[in-house]
Amino acid sequence: MGLTCGIVGLPNVGKSTLFSAISSNKAEAANYPFCTIEPNVGIVTVPDERLSILEGLVNPQRVLPTVIEFTDIAGLVKGASQGAGLGNKFLANIREVDAIIHVVRCFEDENIVHVEGRVNPVSDKEIIDMELQLKDLESVDKKISKTERAAKAGDAKARQELAALQQFKATLEAGKSARTLDMDPELRAAAIGDLYLLTDKPVIYVANVDESALAQGGNEYVDQLRANVQVENAEVIVVCAALEAQIAEIEDMDERAMFLGEYGLTESGLSKLIRSSYYLLNLITYFTAGVQEVRAWTIQKGWKAPQAAGVIHTDFEKGFIRAEVIKLSDYQALKTELACKEAGKMSVEGKEYVVQDGDIMHFRFNV
Repeated sequence: MGLTCGIVGLPNVGKSTLFSAISSNKAEAANYPFCTIEPNVGIVTVPDERLSILEGLVNPQRVLPTVIEFTDIAGLVKGASQGAGLGNKFLANIREVDAIIHVVRCFEDENIVHVEGRVNPVSDKEIIDMELQLKDLESVDKKISKTERAAKAGDAKARQELAALQQFKATLEAGKSARTLDMDPELRAAAIGDLYLLTDKPVIYVANVDESALAQGGNEYVDQLRANVQVENAEVIVVCAALEAQIAEIEDMDERAMFLGEYGLTESGLSKLIRSSYYLLNLITYFTAGVQEVRAWTIQKGWKAPQAAGVIHTDFEKGFIRAEVIKLSDYQALKTELACKEAGKMSVEGKEYVVQDGDIMHFRFNV
């Protein structure tokens, strides 16, 4: 599955520094707006200790983790919804991603220019929110105009969709994002599924702090941001992008652990961000394990076995017969697939089996 998270924020909040830390592709980081003109794209692996466990048990020729694509998108300014700055390009790039990583500046530094002239994380967030909401309002208004004609002609489905669209319009006009509106999922999909609203995308807020605030778990700016995003039920992750960039340069894992320990950390903020991005998209992982390859596969939570098989190859889904499933805890305890089978710990599942996070699976199919 192709999964993309877009890193957004005002200019000079630390987006490109953060991106450089999570990706082997180094985005240019500079102390002026729009240094990132084209989206920079990097593929990063999702940290998962279960892969290491399977690798130790199976000793495969290679190990393939699951991945997420991160896109560093050009900084946005007021008026982007009307094309100001790089607004049109910025908004088009956001429309293409699955989720938004919104970086907010929560540190003071007189040597780094703030595009608005002051540090105010809530105001910074609201600038971007407003521009995205205005663009979404355009999309909703256009669909309302089309839907009204069908509703007036007596189309019952159109009337229902129109009522839903009007709720989204009212929400956006009130300065709230579409994701904050609670609505039946089927009705929501019918009303705005084809609009790909920017403010309906799931979001994680990254509070970019300095080293001193990181040691304390945040600061007053982080507290202000957390209070502001409660209505969205969104996660706020505290990172020091400058420190993360240093951590990313340390290749030796023992040295990296020592470096983290000096700051009272057990893992980098970026590892947490990557995992949180994965779960934000309602994704889970299942594994295939053999001597040639141990591999993590990404699927949507709630998928059934044939759908899960289809991410390996469409033929697996078309000709699905059954799935042989082992739980990781059983594999750890019994050490081999054969031992699991002999102990009755390998279940045989049909087309209605809902795949669980961490399942080790082998598919039987015929085409």
